[in-house]
Amino acid sequence: MADNINVVDVNGKKVTKIVVTVVVLLVVLFLALNSFTTVKSGHSGVITTFGKVSDSVLGEGLHFKIPFVQDIVLVDNRVQKAEVACSAASKDLQTVSSTIAVNYKVLNSYSASVYKNIGMDYEEVIITPAIQECVKAVTAKFTAEELITNRQSIGDQMMELLKNKITEYGIDIQIFNITAFDFTEEYNAAIEAKQTAQQNALKAEQDLQRIRVEAEQTVAAAEAEAEAYRLKSEQITPEIILMSYIEKWDGKLPTVASGDSGSMMLDITTLMDEINSTSAGAVKSSVPSNSAPASENSSTEE
Repeated sequence: MADNINVVDVNGKKVTKIVVTVVVLLVVLFLALNSFTTVKSGHSGVITTFGKVSDSVLGEGLHFKIPFVQDIVLVDNRVQKAEVACSAASKDLQTVSSTIAVNYKVLNSYSASVYKNIGMDYEEVIITPAIQECVKAVTAKFTAEELITNRQSIGDQMMELLKNKITEYGIDIQIFNITAFDFTEEYNAAIEAKQTAQQNALKAEQDLQRIRVEAEQTVAAAEAEAEAYRLKSEQITPEIILMSYIEKWDGKLPTVASGDSGSMMLDITTLMDEINSTSAGAVKSSVPSNSAPASENSSTEE
């Protein structure tokens, strides 16, 4: 019996020792696993010790922490997008509904400050109200028409004002876009009517200009034609008429000659007489008279 009791005691001590060893190893392993943390890419780690936020920030990678004493809060430092619907009044008191898309990021060095002073819902607490305020402030400086025509410039002004408001919190604005500008149905109808009137006026002006050009072209063509007729009438002479008739004559005399005034016949004899008389007159005027000197010569000879 004594031997059996000794064997049980020895075996019990061995089992207890093994159990204790296993428990110690598990505790050590658990503590080891909780003594390290990993900060993911694009994030920063904010250290809290019993809830108190430390000013130091952990970068990407593996880091040591005190288990059950310190916690690591991950803050996203990647570029994020906030889309905000805004309503504002223009300078001419038109209601303007706009949609603003902003790309922003939390700066790594400000991660602890943002978590401590704002929290993880910084978009709703800081960014969205700031966007709405900036849109209203800038929209009130311009008329509805200027908001449409100067959209890029207005977006730049809104972005600059937004930066001034939230940069101090450690939030950097990357891109600012006005994705939509909407007006009331009445204003849209007025704009459409104005554009239609402008297009009609432009068309009427173009038609008037075209009519003027066509009229000038017609006058110029008429003047040219009249000048051509004038030059032709000056160049027509009996000789030209006779030559034209002879060139086109087929050598046959007309078989019927009517005395009707409606019938036109070319009187060649008359044309020939006119040509001869014109030629004789031209020769007579060009040749000087020698009658007087001839008489003198004859008297001298006698």
